[in-house]
Amino acid sequence: MRVVKKDNEAAVLKNQLARCLADYDNLRKRTEAEKALWGQFSTERVLIKLIPILDSLESAQKHLKDSGLAIASGEFRKVFKEEGIVEIRPQKNEVFNPELHEAIELVQGGNKGKISELVLVGWKFEDGNIIRPAKVKVFSDASN
Repeated sequence: MRVVKKDNEAAVLKNQLARCLADYDNLRKRTEAEKALWGQFSTERVLIKLIPILDSLESAQKHLKDSGLAIASGEFRKVFKEEGIVEIRPQKNEVFNPELHEAIELVQGGNKGKISELVLVGWKFEDGNIIRPAKVKVFSDASN
């Protein structure tokens, strides 16, 4: 009888140990996922502040043709690429996608629901999370 009791106690302890190991593994995985999410959140907060600076540099470069501005904007783009940040740069007549694009103006003519013009480049993480949608003008109908 005593052996059976000890076997039962051992089975209970073994079961408890297996549950504890599974709980620990789940906690470790959840902690890693939360850490990655917080890292991405921190990166996103900084990018939201840096993207308008890049916009300004590139806008100034168009008007001034300054190579120093080109170098600076190139460095921004290099860092963005290293951090897994990619442009959202839709082309004319591409289908408007509200998940990637923000319509800032409706334009007469063209194909309804297609992009008329890119106004401001958007940015997203490689995994698809949007930092800032591309700002675009969209054709509203085919009449002139």
